[in-house]
Amino acid sequence: MTKTGQTLVEGEKADGRRQRSERSRAQIVEAMFALIQEGDMSPSAASVAERAGVGLRTVFRHFEDMDSLYGEMSEIITAEIMPKAKAPFTAPDWRGNLSVLISRRAEIYEQIFSMRVSANLRRFQSPFLMEKYYSTLEMERATLQVMLPEPIVADKILFAAVEAAVAFQTWRRLRQDQKLDAPDAEKVVRRTTDALLADY
Repeated sequence: MTKTGQTLVEGEKADGRRQRSERSRAQIVEAMFALIQEGDMSPSAASVAERAGVGLRTVFRHFEDMDSLYGEMSEIITAEIMPKAKAPFTAPDWRGNLSVLISRRAEIYEQIFSMRVSANLRRFQSPFLMEKYYSTLEMERATLQVMLPEPIVADKILFAAVEAAVAFQTWRRLRQDQKLDAPDAEKVVRRTTDALLADY
């Protein structure tokens, strides 16, 4: 075989190894998502490996630890929801924009429900997930601060109540603990915010 031919063969082998590695990595991430969506809110590495059809060593060859796996999943979810979360609010007044925000968050919360519950459970053992949790809270708070009139934002107690009403933790309680369906959960959030802001 000529040197050129040997180089081509070696390149094809490298490409094949890379493609297999990428498939294994994707299978691991997909397995983690599937387990969480099916109700296993804190999957073990062994469970992920079994679901993905790979060895445990393969999981840790691709991901240094479970935090690294959560990190990749977080990046995927962020890429999916951020365009929706950061879309401009174009209603003619703040009440209209708040109504849009409630609908938008309900849709996003439903999309990421299982993953966010899982991350919330794990964040107390994970500096990465704790940091992600607080950065998400800050982003959500900033959106409200820009949207709502200054007197509401300046009222510390009122603003905290509105923030709590539209937060994921409230959505989780309504959907998971109180077992409301999504439309009814959204109605509760709307009724709560309407009552809180009736004087404005």
